[in-house]
Amino acid sequence: MKQAELDRMGTDDLWSLHVEVSQVLQQRIQQEKLRLEERLKRLQTPVSGRRAYPPVPPKYRNPDQPSETWAGRGKQPRWLVAQLRSGKRIEDFTIQFRNKRPPIRGRRAASSRPQA
Repeated sequence: MKQAELDRMGTDDLWSLHVEVSQVLQQRIQQEKLRLEERLKRLQTPVSGRRAYPPVPPKYRNPDQPSETWAGRGKQPRWLVAQLRSGKRIEDFTIQFRNKRPPIRGRRAASSRPQA
């Protein structure tokens, strides 16, 4: 519509035109929202960008409170820091597992490549 046509219209006609345009815009906005929501569903990615890590068994135990353990990852717990400050070594708190061989230290894994 041109400006001259709008100038000739009465107030009631302009208001009804306004209502019609508002309704059409509302419908189009709703359709666009639905279309965008569908696209978002297709592009859905995990909320956090990190992968899930498997649970890590604890490696260290508090001798005073056996329920307090630490897996050796992240910040050291307060009970361990206090014990280390008192002069103890971290190896003193290692959990001893039964039916497992102790780790082999100082050896390299055998290479699958032939020796020259």
